[in-house]
Amino acid sequence: MADDGLGETGRLRAEIAALQARIQELEGALAERSCGPVAEGAARRDAASADAHAALAALAWVHTPEPARIHWRPDGTVTRWSDGAERVFGWSEAEAVGRTLRDLVAADPVSPDAVRALLLDWAENRFASVTREGRTKDGQARLCRWTHGVLRDDHGAAREIAAIVEDASDAPWSEHTLLGRLQLLLQLVDHSRNSIFVKDIDGRYIFANRAHAEVYQRHIVDVIGKREHELSLLAPEAVDELVAREHEVLAGRKAMQYDEVLRFGDTSIHFSTVKFPILDGRGEPIGLGGIVTNTTSLRHAEADRAALQEKIIVAQQAALRELSTPLIPIADRVVAMTLVGTIDTARAAQIMETLLAGISHHGAHTAILDVTGVREVDTHVADALTRTAHAGQLLGTRVVLTGVRPEVAQTLVTLGVDLSGITTLGTLQSGIAYALRHTERSRQGR
Repeated sequence: MADDGLGETGRLRAEIAALQARIQELEGALAERSCGPVAEGAARRDAASADAHAALAALAWVHTPEPARIHWRPDGTVTRWSDGAERVFGWSEAEAVGRTLRDLVAADPVSPDAVRALLLDWAENRFASVTREGRTKDGQARLCRWTHGVLRDDHGAAREIAAIVEDASDAPWSEHTLLGRLQLLLQLVDHSRNSIFVKDIDGRYIFANRAHAEVYQRHIVDVIGKREHELSLLAPEAVDELVAREHEVLAGRKAMQYDEVLRFGDTSIHFSTVKFPILDGRGEPIGLGGIVTNTTSLRHAEADRAALQEKIIVAQQAALRELSTPLIPIADRVVAMTLVGTIDTARAAQIMETLLAGISHHGAHTAILDVTGVREVDTHVADALTRTAHAGQLLGTRVVLTGVRPEVAQTLVTLGVDLSGITTLGTLQSGIAYALRHTERSRQGR
């Protein structure tokens, strides 16, 4: 796999070199051409050269296999030296690591003040860029751009300075490299569904991606340079509130993340918003950035999901009520209810409701309440059972209480529960047999 990677890298380098040679060849041919208007020829030549350089720069940036990456401690001691750094300065990793950066490149590109500026808030992922002239291993002067950040320890102190170094001696090439990177960055943010923008310290837009411009139904060019009050479709007081919050972000010098609901005409739109100050090298705010996500469809989906969940819960509760208080018709005009588990106030009400509804529906002359599975009988449970039994008696139904274990009977006696008019039997089977005998007598009596 490593050989394949090196072969791909070599192919890309050869492609870039061929493009550079072709550009030089075309520029030379255009310069020698004497026919046609000179101004028009020069313009075409410059445009072709610029396009070619920009495309080449973007290609080179995307396919660069190993950037010149250098790490060093605050005292200048180099801790990392990549192969790319060896290509730029000539020193190998073995020669560079452990020596001071000044010994290697004859320069201190990042001053202590610059390090302190990047330590204002150690949680921020910030970097800076500086152009400095240095020396290669063989003593040649080389102008380089050092894009650097500060790596911190657990206490927030500077642990290392990390930099990506680029040759800045070829000004046109550097310019086109930056142009290529800008084009790639713009394509990246323009294809984001989020609104992304930057404002200057006075609240004027200096950048907006396509999604943000669409919010205002304007072209991006028509957004740049304008303030929120000139663009927004919101009511003036809503714009005032929005701008006030941005001033709060700048004053606090910290990012803010919040959800907000804005009304556009008769429509309410939900947003998840992140706004943050853009700071200069001294940590002073020079602008404000924002990333805004339209969460309206997500909120509607969540509301629909919550409503569906509520329906499911209601259905489950109804099913559980039926399962927890099952009423079973076991013979003509005889119903039985087997109670299991703990009986609380809500369940006691369900038991009575279910039993009375079942007695009425089946025209029952006998109702059996089996308490074999009831875990504990206390004053509350005993009261619920007797109230249910007496309610059944009011409907002309004989209520039989079964599953009364010796300890349950003792508890009922101790609590002084009034069981008058209620037949108590030891098992459900005996209760069923009792009910069937009364059913047979009722038939014979007819």
